[in-house]
Amino acid sequence: MSQASGDHHGDYQELVDDISELLGAPATLENRDFELLAFGAYDSEGELDASALDPVRARSILTRRSTPAVREWFEGFGITRASGPVRIPPTPEAGVYRGRICLPVRHRGVVLGYVWLLDDDPGPSAEQLTAAMEVADRIGALLADDAQTGADLTREFRTVLTAERGWQRDMAVAALRTALGARGEGPHAVVCVAPWPSADPDDAPSARTVPHATAVCTVPWGPAAQSLALLIRLRATDVPAPALTAASRVLKETGGTESTVAAGVGAPRTGLAGLDAGWREASAAARAALAEPRLGPVTEWGAIGPYRLLTALPPDAAQDPAVRTLLAPAHRELARTTEVYLDRAGQAGRTAAELGIHRQTLYYRLSRVEQLTGLDLDEGEDRLLLHMALKGARLRGNP
Repeated sequence: MSQASGDHHGDYQELVDDISELLGAPATLENRDFELLAFGAYDSEGELDASALDPVRARSILTRRSTPAVREWFEGFGITRASGPVRIPPTPEAGVYRGRICLPVRHRGVVLGYVWLLDDDPGPSAEQLTAAMEVADRIGALLADDAQTGADLTREFRTVLTAERGWQRDMAVAALRTALGARGEGPHAVVCVAPWPSADPDDAPSARTVPHATAVCTVPWGPAAQSLALLIRLRATDVPAPALTAASRVLKETGGTESTVAAGVGAPRTGLAGLDAGWREASAAARAALAEPRLGPVTEWGAIGPYRLLTALPPDAAQDPAVRTLLAPAHRELARTTEVYLDRAGQAGRTAAELGIHRQTLYYRLSRVEQLTGLDLDEGEDRLLLHMALKGARLRGNP
């Protein structure tokens, strides 16, 4: 193949189409994790029979992956060890209404994926299956090449995001630039999904399964958690939509809620020189979205307001002495009242309505706040200090 290493999507589609033509049946290609890579919609009458889309097949095509239960069920037929075609009977109770033929895709004895076909009578001949396996071997060589390229990109991307500033990071950026080639010079954005629910790097999605992703890796998130970093290709620096789409897709697949996991998107850039800054911005935006649900679950660096300053402070920055008492658990209601009051620019009517309390109750609570803090809510600097301290408190617990 003449394509650059690691850029074989078009090759996969062409080879799957070749198998569909050889066998006269629609074929799908999945990697060994059952993530859909290509789908050949060949049909002898020129259009795909709707009956081909049993629940398992439909989910694979529409969501580009199968469930762990489906994967375990198919692997029970020995496809991970097979070197030739494996026939799997229809099993309606498993959502498999039509039989399958699985062509294991191997390279140097290692299974890297599977080509799936519907098995109808009389089915393909032995000669046809032999020819199809030869094509599957060509797919295996491409998958091996992509796996190596993906591992290189993952390593280099992680090194850039975790290296010390100075010559180490400069060398890491240079290595990533070499690995990416021309792809590294275009517009991109960095996405942070945090906290990532698994510490196992093998549980991270591959770049080819995330829309518009160039590289994906896990990065430490505080002392005992991980985050997921995505390098997303953009059409232009003023069109962040691909990054937002990728963040939403990955976030949805974590299974978390808005209060437990969020995604931040750094400011778009061209080239790799500012990659570390983009990662800091994406991480800060994720922290802000976790702290302030109204921002999330996906938010951009430019949309987090005062959190752009607050997230630059060390996570263990000391609380201001004036507000320490107010931030104690016993005064949670007073702190919440004060934050809403300051968010609403000191407008008592709007604050009371949002909190569902009488104005006199609001005034009483604010007077208690002044007593606890020694601050004067009629003074602009005191209000600013209190407001920033309350926002800063939200960030605590989000590395």
